Amino acid sequence: MKILVVWASRHGSTRDIANAIYEELRSEGVDVDIVNAADVKDISEYGGVVLGSSVHMTQWEESMRTFMKEHQAELFEKHLWTFSAGLSSVPTGLVKDPARVGATQIGVQPRMNKQFSGCLDPSKLTLRERTIARLGGAVEGDFRDWDDIRGWARSVAKDVKSLS
Repeated sequence: MKILVVWASRHGSTRDIANAIYEELRSEGVDVDIVNAADVKDISEYGGVVLGSSVHMTQWEESMRTFMKEHQAELFEKHLWTFSAGLSSVPTGLVKDPARVGATQIGVQPRMNKQFSGCLDPSKLTLRERTIARLGGAVEGDFRDWDDIRGWARSVAKDVKSLS
């Protein structure tokens, strides 16, 4: 089964996570492609889709929300795995309800969902974003756990193989 990794990232952290997932899936023998959500034209050739987006103000990126709306009917017919990245000051696994964002907003239930901590680099933020981050007590730094990311990708690969 061919898999498509679709990502949306405001400042690049989630893109990097998606690339790591893509590389891990490939190394596990999964037939996989990767594309920015804003550039997706057709998903008909894929049996499954991995959706990943950064989370800002409790929502996935606009380009991912647009992708999901445009491909909603098709996504219901695909195997789906999702991940979110953000909340840089919250250690991975401590998000109370990571499923409140993502594909569940359009009624699609993913086979697996994962919340990853991202990174906060103030030099990449707008003045408004820096102000919100400061007022919200966000902590600067890179909190991505690459072992956790690759481990989740291996779990997805195992799940994909079980479906073939």
